[in-house]
Amino acid sequence: MCPDVDPAQGRLSYAWNRLLRHVGWLRSEGLPRLVEEDGLNVAARWKLHRDKRNWLQDHGHEPGGARPIFIVGAQRSGTNMLLRGLEASPELEVHSENDRRNFERFRIREDHVIYGTVMRSRHTVVLFKPLCDSHRTQELLDIANPDKALALWIYRGVDARTRSAVAKFGSDALEAVQRIASGQTDGLWQAGGLAGEDIDLVRSLPLHRLTPTDGAALLWFLRNSLYFTLGLNSEKRVHLLSYEAFISDPADVMQRICSLIEVEYRSEFIGHVDAGRSPRITLAIDPTVRELCDALADRLNREAQLATGN
Repeated sequence: MCPDVDPAQGRLSYAWNRLLRHVGWLRSEGLPRLVEEDGLNVAARWKLHRDKRNWLQDHGHEPGGARPIFIVGAQRSGTNMLLRGLEASPELEVHSENDRRNFERFRIREDHVIYGTVMRSRHTVVLFKPLCDSHRTQELLDIANPDKALALWIYRGVDARTRSAVAKFGSDALEAVQRIASGQTDGLWQAGGLAGEDIDLVRSLPLHRLTPTDGAALLWFLRNSLYFTLGLNSEKRVHLLSYEAFISDPADVMQRICSLIEVEYRSEFIGHVDAGRSPRITLAIDPTVRELCDALADRLNREAQLATGN
């Protein structure tokens, strides 16, 4: 979860706005969804902590050799679902954006902090989910144990992701692209990694006519385009994952992920996944934005199929 974070916003104002966002999410999605989204099940959290503590006592490694893994991509793309499954492995030390030791206001902390977290760990894998810093994927891979580091870039179909983003974040994306067009990008994570031609593209659109849905779709395009514009498709340490493929066959995809990160696969990693094809929806999106998104979706799908040999 990465709302439009204004670095100048005071702590009280930030906390209040976050509370209002959670209240809105509670009203629209219900309490069970909020508990799952933010990991608020105390009993489940305690069991995870106990299992990891016991694993460390029996199997913990010497510090310094952990494999850093970064889950990246656009928000509302199934990263929480993936994280929840991997977190069930006692071999993994997991840090989401809510971990204040390694994140501040959803942004990953300084490199030396992340380096220290990895090098102190006695787990096999240390996993981070720096979605707001996906444009820094290449840099993140080089912080600690770069020969072992991997990134998993997960993407989701634009319509389903856009609907989820608008439900969660409202008009944040539209406001962000408006700021990008006006050049007010200081501290704006949504502008991270964008080239001059990306900004020119945003400025060429009739932003005054775009809806929050259009804005969320456009942000989907900008953030997922980074996979190609930053050359991550040529980086052997970055692996592209399709949310729809995961939903369609969670066991197959999770087994491949476990093979990549070299941890033992367990069926409980996918116990929370409702297997089956994700229902197809089609939103009313500005025609120019729709054309951009559909072309990028085709490219991402081709890339993902090549990676799996399908």
